[in-house]
Order: sequence, then structure tokens, then C-alpha cells
Amino acid sequence: MKVSVVVPVLNEAEYLPPLLLQLRQLIDQAVDVVVVDGGSTDATVNLVRQAGFCVVVGSRGRARQMNLGATHAKGALLLFLHADNRLPADWLEAVQSQFTPKKCWGRFDVRIAGRSSMLPIIATLMNWRSRWTGIATGDQAMFMTREAFLKVGGFPDQPLMEDIEMSRRLLDISRPACIASKTTTSGRRWESRGVWSTIFLMWRLRWRYWRGHPAIELAKDYS
Repeated sequence: MKVSVVVPVLNEAEYLPPLLLQLRQLIDQAVDVVVVDGGSTDATVNLVRQAGFCVVVGSRGRARQMNLGATHAKGALLLFLHADNRLPADWLEAVQSQFTPKKCWGRFDVRIAGRSSMLPIIATLMNWRSRWTGIATGDQAMFMTREAFLKVGGFPDQPLMEDIEMSRRLLDISRPACIASKTTTSGRRWESRGVWSTIFLMWRLRWRYWRGHPAIELAKDYS
């Protein structure tokens, strides 16, 4: 089945060149790429166009951008990739081999690139937690059939935790396929704010979300 890679971007010029290079190597009859810009004010859009990709321009918001990208995607399988992620070499075969009548979505294990010695530990805990709960994060390159995406109504239009809420909805259909091959994400979020500070912040926000606090309120605290 054809796979569409949907990449939401916003002022990602610093991190895009390596991703664009990888995406150029992916495009063939089995893969198409949809880049969705949310109003970048840096060189993001120019870089994407110079790399030979068409850019879809939409309103700001990762969930909105991913939903818009899905409407332009051609594949029966959708993979949502953050701009600072890199897919493992065997990603395509891994994704295409996972789908059965009982598995309609999934995610990769994650590796966090950066200087801190804590980042591998954080990644390991994320992967364990995801396998246990069935909840995936956007850093894990979530993928799903178009049918499942449409059945749950796409990503919820909220400014934070859209990946958590999407996982909840998809769990009503099936457990996720958990691919051991690792997608690599940047550790910039942890290193810029402090590793321990970011850990405590994310767990606090996640706990409040599970208790019913609105995502728009949590997004303000995250910012």
C-alpha cells in the first residue's frame, strides 16, 4: 500500500535540511510526502520548495496542519512525522508489514539525540510506557490507515496533547503496532529548558490532562 508522510512545519529552517534530504530519498511509487506549513516567518517554505516539495499552507496548529496534510495525501497509509525526526532505514518495510485486520495503527520506538546522558533513559522510559499503555507520542512517528484516521475524525483540534488524545481514540479500534526500530528525534526541548525541568513539566501536564484540564489551558503553561 502507498504510504503518505505528512510533515507539519513552523519556523523549522534550522532543522529541515537533513529531513528534506532523507525525504528526497524516500519518494518513489510507494511513498509521497506532504509538507504543511503553519505560517513560518523564516526560510522554512523556501527550503522545502528548493528541495522539490510542494508546500500546503494552512492555519497554525500541529493538529490542524496534520489533518490538512491528510486531505492532500494520496496514500492508504498515513505517517505523521515531526520536522526534527529522522526515520530508521527500514521504516517503510516495517510499517507496511504491521497492518492486519486487528492492527490499524502504530508507532516506532524513539531515540532522543542530544548531549545529556539522561536522554537515552528518557527515551527508554517513553518506549516502555507506550508499550504498556498503548499511548503514543508524536515523537514516535505515529502511523495509521486512512480508514482508521477518518473513523476517529482525525487529530483533535487542540493546541497540546493531540497525540495523546488521538491514541485514546485509536485504542477504541485496536492496540498499536509497536515497532522496535527507532525514529530519532531532537533533544532540543529537553536541553533548552533543562532535562529535569522538562520531565517534571511534561508529567505534570500529562497528569492534569488525564484529570480533565482543557488542552488550551495546558498549552499556556507549556509555553
